Amino acid sequence: MPNDKDRQVQFSLIKRAKSFAHAGRGISVFIKTTHNAWVHIVILIGAVLLGFYFNIPYSDWMLLTFAAGMVLAAEAFNTAIEIDIDLTSPTFHPYARDTKDVAAGAVLITAITATIIGFGIFGHHFLDLLQ
Repeated sequence: MPNDKDRQVQFSLIKRAKSFAHAGRGISVFIKTTHNAWVHIVILIGAVLLGFYFNIPYSDWMLLTFAAGMVLAAEAFNTAIEIDIDLTSPTFHPYARDTKDVAAGAVLITAITATIIGFGIFGHHFLDLLQ
């Protein structure tokens, strides 16, 4: 059993750089393999363009950034869970299905929340256009 001294790892710039490289690879795998990520990214691009068009304030940009980050992070976690479940439970199992469904539900919760934030940011702008 490792003792505390064995667990102590000195800081290394090379190890930090490698961890960023691994994270970058993870983002690449996520974007290349997850169709829903592209849907979220297209919606995000549309929201950013609307933000510039309506010249939204800084606080709204922060809310938009937070909402988009949460949706993309939730989708990335969902993708990671699906990859793991597909590896560890290649045949049907009700717990595997439940795990995937709960992870997908988390994405839906964040997407609904982001939509509500989007309506809060842009809704009055669209109402102004209609009047």
